Amino acid sequence: MPTKCKLSLSINKHTYEAIEAAAQSGKMPKSQIAQMAFDLWLKKETETLMAKGYEEMWEEDREFAELTLEAQREVLL
Repeated sequence: MPTKCKLSLSINKHTYEAIEAAAQSGKMPKSQIAQMAFDLWLKKETETLMAKGYEEMWEEDREFAELTLEAQREVLL
């Protein structure tokens, strides 16, 4: 079973020319540059989603802590 899949896509000419220049200067295939770009994008998206999740957890934890503190105050009074 092949480990690579073929992908066809359309990009603007400016981006294509920049990729072509990078491939020539870096002496690497354009597919390798595309793979690196997709990997970087996926990593960034994952980090963004994780950060959002942690922010939501923090908010829930803060609200729970406030409720607990208020309950403790009522018990002590």
